[in-house]
Amino acid sequence: MTAASPLPKAAAAPATGARLLVETLEALGVEVVFGYPGGAIMPVYDALTAARFKHVLVRHEQAAAFAADAYARVTGKCGVCLATSGPGATNLVTGIANAMMDSVPMVAITGNVASPLMGTDAFQEIDILGVTLPIVKHSWIVRDPNDIPAILQEAFYTATSGRPGPVLIDLPKDVQVSAAAAPRDFNPPLEQTRRIDPAQLRRAESAIGAAERPLLYIGGGVRIANAVEDVRAFAEATGIPAVSTLQGLGVLGPDWPGHLGMLGMHGLRAANEAVQQSDLLIVLGARFDDRATGKLTEFAPHARIIHIDVDAAEIDKLRHAHVPITGDLKTVLAALKPRKPAIETWRAQCEAAIAAHAFDYNAPGDGVYAPALLNALSQAAGDAFVAACDVGQHQMWAAQHCRFASPSAHLTSGGLGAMGYGLPAGIGAKLARPDAHVVTISGDGSFAMNIQELATLRRYNIPLKIVLLDNSMLGLVRQWQELFFEQNYSEVDLSDNPDFASVATAFGIEAFRITKREDVEAGIARLLAAPGPCLAHVLINPMENVWPLVPPGKSNTEMMHGAAR
Repeated sequence: MTAASPLPKAAAAPATGARLLVETLEALGVEVVFGYPGGAIMPVYDALTAARFKHVLVRHEQAAAFAADAYARVTGKCGVCLATSGPGATNLVTGIANAMMDSVPMVAITGNVASPLMGTDAFQEIDILGVTLPIVKHSWIVRDPNDIPAILQEAFYTATSGRPGPVLIDLPKDVQVSAAAAPRDFNPPLEQTRRIDPAQLRRAESAIGAAERPLLYIGGGVRIANAVEDVRAFAEATGIPAVSTLQGLGVLGPDWPGHLGMLGMHGLRAANEAVQQSDLLIVLGARFDDRATGKLTEFAPHARIIHIDVDAAEIDKLRHAHVPITGDLKTVLAALKPRKPAIETWRAQCEAAIAAHAFDYNAPGDGVYAPALLNALSQAAGDAFVAACDVGQHQMWAAQHCRFASPSAHLTSGGLGAMGYGLPAGIGAKLARPDAHVVTISGDGSFAMNIQELATLRRYNIPLKIVLLDNSMLGLVRQWQELFFEQNYSEVDLSDNPDFASVATAFGIEAFRITKREDVEAGIARLLAAPGPCLAHVLINPMENVWPLVPPGKSNTEMMHGAAR
């Protein structure tokens, strides 16, 4: 948001704060709001009946925040969620934290008790500003209804500018019902274009030109900066091979030459080995997350670091940058003009490693092999494929084996790792991209956490597809207990799961089961062809593990590979 958005015109008669809120959201171009009503937000819901934007009634406030998060990731716009005070507000917290960890622009609006009651422990009162202080970019309590337009505009600007993130607006009930006069103008601060140090650019160009084993280290900041095409052009012009973080998948196309795949704990062997052998890492919008680096002191031990990020706080936070460049990624890449490095031998080595360590999908037995199913699903859906992934083994399998045409085609709770994200995120993504093959990929543990959103699917007939990989286990926890806790399987057994296909049918959702490998191809075709929402309940081996795996606290060189695939 680079300029003030048009404010709503003052009504002939005094408007209420609630009506002014709705009109300002309309003026800001909001198209979808996800929410759930309650006593302290009821005046806003009274005004919502005349709104020109769509309100999606979820069945739990956490789902409202997750859906708004996914909507923002897919569209690049600000997601909006709405809840009442007390438990409504606290139910948003996980979704707000998720947006903060993954730098997703979101405006969360909560009702609160009337101003005279604040601080009295009134019914459903909570200090939601205090609760969310560490997980928002900024927050406001509205004291005067006339301030609503300016505060909303400032909130949207704050959420989307610089490094994006969530903000919170708390709206006492008396402010919602009070009369409001003509709205006050909001003048957004002038965009501060950070001057990029030309000396650092020249140092980066010199380092790239002289490198023998350079590597692009691509993070989620590329999507946030809308710099996908810029990174692709830079990779093509320089010929430098690349690895991606979980959030960076899709920046380089699925068949991009020299792309070694995801690095880190469940990264691909070729990717991790290339990082360890590299002599120069060009870090693009990544933050050296522990799941990507493994034991940090042994990560890329021979590499000099060029770190490019819009957030100066990320540079030198975890790994010293020999060439630090703070600024907008598109601007920096446009200014970088290195000579093409002479790295034919290195490229050939990387491409040979990609071929040598390619996955084998011919697993023994006649059961469903989840990696093969997910690979086939993404192949069948093509470039229209968008995955909204939950958290667990299925999340890592999707990252390893699915083909993503863009980073906005891969939605997952990365920094927070929140189970229950997949179904509401799929709802938000499908509303954002109705033309895409949006598929929620979930596990039985994650799916049960927000299973009530099947009712939201049915209410709005959202044609989201769901692949539910059911191993009757908390699979990733079970895998760690097997490998690192002497097979002491504590509280991971979910063998009393319901028949999820029957549950979906009870919600009015088409559903079917896949139990054998021979049924996978037909099942994928049925799922993608279904005209409405549809769930494929896939039974898989409860003892199947995700490989490769870097043990916690170990170097990325110490990868465990399990059974050969």
